[in-house]
Amino acid sequence: MTPAVILLTLVTLERLAELWLAHRNTRALLAKGAFEVAPEHYRIIVALHALWLGGLWLLGWSSPLNLAWLLVFLVLQGLRVWVLMSLGRRWTTRIIILPGAPLVTAGPYRYLSHPNYFIVIGEIAVLPLCLGLTWYALAFSAANAAILAIRIRSENAALGGLRHVAMP
Repeated sequence: MTPAVILLTLVTLERLAELWLAHRNTRALLAKGAFEVAPEHYRIIVALHALWLGGLWLLGWSSPLNLAWLLVFLVLQGLRVWVLMSLGRRWTTRIIILPGAPLVTAGPYRYLSHPNYFIVIGEIAVLPLCLGLTWYALAFSAANAAILAIRIRSENAALGGLRHVAMP
């Protein structure tokens, strides 16, 4: 097994675990009276990420790893864990609003409104760079920027009425 296959396997398993966690959290939030906002772009996000990861498997499985970019990717994974821990059971892959719940302002949310999106932007670019796929990083970064512009605008509109209070 090549180092690239090991890396891609770990990232694939991470993404599958995140989908399970997001689904569990979404169900629990909806059961508490939460609702989804702007679901129409969600399929595009899922398709983009599936194509991104599938293409990395197709094109990068035998590539040597660039260790400098791998280090950057590992830092991004640490930041991802920080985001997940900060949001806890409120982390999902959809835009879910729980009426009456304050915005999270702990962890990286003290510094940025959307730290998870910055991490995703980094991952979309950096994982292909780990595999020497510069053109791939550029192409998917552009596609990701287009869908994130829609996503962030929708999320900001949905969260606009909520108070900025730290979670207990």
